[in-house]
Amino acid sequence: MKTFYFVITLFFINTTSVLSQEIENAAILKVIFTKYYKTEKVIVKGRLQLLNFYCNKAPNNEEVLEVISGNELLKKNGVEIKKQILFVNENWSEAYNLLFDNQNQYLKSKVNACVTLEEFQEISKQYGENNQRLLIINKPIYFLKNQFALVKVAFYRNIEHNSGRFLLLEKVNEQWIIKEYLNEWAT
Repeated sequence: MKTFYFVITLFFINTTSVLSQEIENAAILKVIFTKYYKTEKVIVKGRLQLLNFYCNKAPNNEEVLEVISGNELLKKNGVEIKKQILFVNENWSEAYNLLFDNQNQYLKSKVNACVTLEEFQEISKQYGENNQRLLIINKPIYFLKNQFALVKVAFYRNIEHNSGRFLLLEKVNEQWIIKEYLNEWAT
């Protein structure tokens, strides 16, 4: 009987931490969407969406090591951050649904829905527009007891002019804010 209660307790602890993580992911998505969709027009029937959101969380890789080496706060927390550099096969659906479930409807009208890479390429081919962009957001790396997060944001186009940067976010008064832009690049 003790084993049963122990298993149930572990289940609830795990479920609570996963839900808490998705709530944090949704809050970070809101900050990123608010920043990058600010100038986008609301999507209505017949209007072409120029900025699309990629459904999958891009995995963090060795590029994070370069960012760590260039920032004192990240250097001090390098061990904790490096533990989170691993391949993931996750998508943004839970955080996306949390963010837009009965709230943030104006922002949702700009973001619309997420797309796969194949869907984005098909849209670009269909309209023949070079101004189509795909917003790719990596899996957030949380550190210092979830008070800071490091997230890579990139913009992909079928033609050149791709760009990206890392965002260092800080949680202030239970709200995520962009503290610093790191390792910006463009082709």
